[in-house]
Amino acid sequence: QVQLVESGGGLVQAGGSLRLSCAAVGSIFSINDMGWYCQAPGKERELVAVITNSGSANYADSVKGRFTISRDNAKNMVYLQMNSLKPEDTAVYYCKAERVRRRFFDAPNDYWGQGTQVTVSS
Repeated sequence: QVQLVESGGGLVQAGGSLRLSCAAVGSIFSINDMGWYCQAPGKERELVAVITNSGSANYADSVKGRFTISRDNAKNMVYLQMNSLKPEDTAVYYCKAERVRRRFFDAPNDYWGQGTQVTVSS
């Protein structure tokens, strides 16, 4: 089985920074894209940032210039550096690993983490 374990959420004042980490643990042959999504109360889950296994990243317009996604393929980890945080960034942040193969011949599957709360006070 593959699990995504997130850490790094918490409470921070507006203008502050947080760094989220996500480790994909288990028997893993390869992972395609890894990304971060957020879900605020009463809203749909939405993409924050995604990074391919070759390091190409894309961001939601609302976080461009403030957040940076990075990845360590050897450790199957993805990170989200969040700077200049705003109260509207408050949400549960979820890590996602896409097209994960446990062995070379296995069909790919997507996995989600359990979520980590980020709260930004004004």
